[in-house]
Amino acid sequence: MQTVDLRLDTLAAQYRSGTLTPRALVARLRERAIALNPEYNLFISILSETELEPYLAALETKRPDELPLYGIPFAIKDNIDLAGVSTTAACPAFARVADQDATIVRQLIALGAIPLGKTNLDQFATGLNGTRSPYGACRNSVHADYPSGGSSAGSSLAVALGVASFALGTDTAGSGRVPASLNNLVGLKATKGLISTAGVVPACRTLDCVTYFTATAAEASRLLALTAVSDPADDYSRRNPSWNGAQAYGAPQAGFRFGVPEPLEFLGCKESEALFAQAKSRLMALGGVPVPLDFTPFLAAAKLLYEGPWVAERYHVAGALIEQQPDAVLPVIRDVLQKAPGTDAVSTFDGLYQLQHYKARCDALLEGLDCVLTPTYPRPVTLAELALEPVKRNADLGYYTNFMNLLDYAAVAVPVGFMANGLPSGVTLFGRAFTDQYLLSVADAFQRAQPLTLPGGGSLSDVKPAQAATSDRAQIVVCGAHLDGLALNGQLRQRLGRLLEATHSAPRYRLYALSDGKRPGMIRDEAAGAAIAVEVWDLPSSELGSFLTGIPAPLGLGKIELADGRWLTGFICEGYGLAGSQEITQYGGWRAWLARETL
Repeated sequence: MQTVDLRLDTLAAQYRSGTLTPRALVARLRERAIALNPEYNLFISILSETELEPYLAALETKRPDELPLYGIPFAIKDNIDLAGVSTTAACPAFARVADQDATIVRQLIALGAIPLGKTNLDQFATGLNGTRSPYGACRNSVHADYPSGGSSAGSSLAVALGVASFALGTDTAGSGRVPASLNNLVGLKATKGLISTAGVVPACRTLDCVTYFTATAAEASRLLALTAVSDPADDYSRRNPSWNGAQAYGAPQAGFRFGVPEPLEFLGCKESEALFAQAKSRLMALGGVPVPLDFTPFLAAAKLLYEGPWVAERYHVAGALIEQQPDAVLPVIRDVLQKAPGTDAVSTFDGLYQLQHYKARCDALLEGLDCVLTPTYPRPVTLAELALEPVKRNADLGYYTNFMNLLDYAAVAVPVGFMANGLPSGVTLFGRAFTDQYLLSVADAFQRAQPLTLPGGGSLSDVKPAQAATSDRAQIVVCGAHLDGLALNGQLRQRLGRLLEATHSAPRYRLYALSDGKRPGMIRDEAAGAAIAVEVWDLPSSELGSFLTGIPAPLGLGKIELADGRWLTGFICEGYGLAGSQEITQYGGWRAWLARETL
């Protein structure tokens, strides 16, 4: 059965033109899901025509342009509640019928999306390979000798096999990234708490994230912007700061700094090593600057996930069932959790202290970086290898993923290419909490630099974002006493500001020494302006407010045009403040004028 291009924009255009209806599409996709399920085991339950009817009927009272996700089909990992449908967490003895939707499911349905079914997973979301399920092992979408990756196994397959436009997964240790990279998809693991986990069966409640599987980073960006809403029903929900909203998504500016781990581990796989080198070169071609990154503390933190007290948090959900009905839980899951009952309060605090130590070191290493590039896993493992050494080979897949939620970072997996045997491979971009839209911006540019085959046979548009991507750091153009080494530069440095470049404004400005002789005032003059020497600094967005409120009149922050055409936030002067001032435009900048004054 031929796949369909299910990308959001493609379906929206067809709905608007009247060439397709949600009812017709869902009927076709349901047929496809039923046909594929015996081979791939991607669904635990596929919604019946009766169960689908309320969603379809509700859309028939709306126009396509009334809802941002009108008629968009999606799949739901079966540890996330859909009202009236059983939630199993891949354990029949644990199953119960959900009496209400999980918050994220309710949001998506309200936006016009249509749920198709509940997808298979590693039992209790404990695993990174997709074979740990009584509902059958999930094989890779491309190569039958490899797993789909897990635990969000079926969710990745639903998108990769052209059954859904996007799918919901969860990610505690890498479950939203490993299956994405094994199936040629984008996997967004947003900052903890950005997407509500109310109505999700916990794996580790303090670490869990709901994730998106999509064909493109642009689609993941749109979905995140629609659903990153604080939820009173989720005690771990967090407000999305303004700098991480939809307006942050755009084109990354040349000169962005990306960390490259040292040492790198590929477990002897030369193809994985070559594909990572290709990814690094692609980022450099986009204007990125690679920076060596000591990865030792990140890897040390990763070990805590299964060697520390967080195993007891996993046991918190499945423990009672293991004690009452041990045979109801897969042996490999019991083996993973067996030491949990021996975890005491002292060892728990020991683990928390260790984690805080690693986090302090890792956060410091990220301060000068815009993002970090890693392999998603050192090398793919075969189904045969997993059968022989299930715990060890599963752990191999988590080498670059297990630390992420412990350290509270955002991450997105993005396809990089294919191995010689046709198996997809991917890399991961990660960064500080609340840099999700920036990471997706880099991932989008990365995809466009060498477009790969997308599910359904579609291709990426050549239209690039018109705006510049922004992150959790704000860029400031300074022209006076805040210049590097001058009297007020400390106000930037004490706010963790860093100098990005020395440059010039567009030739449309005039510079004045204000009447106090201590500060310059820069105004725009289209007719008689000149280029003024300036510096571009950046500082954490959280510090921008205190910086702004400390600027005395007649100065303020506005938009400054630079010589290369960029418009950035910078110092401007109100016209009334020029009374009694001296024009110094002819000297080209404040520093040059100061040097002349001291002669």
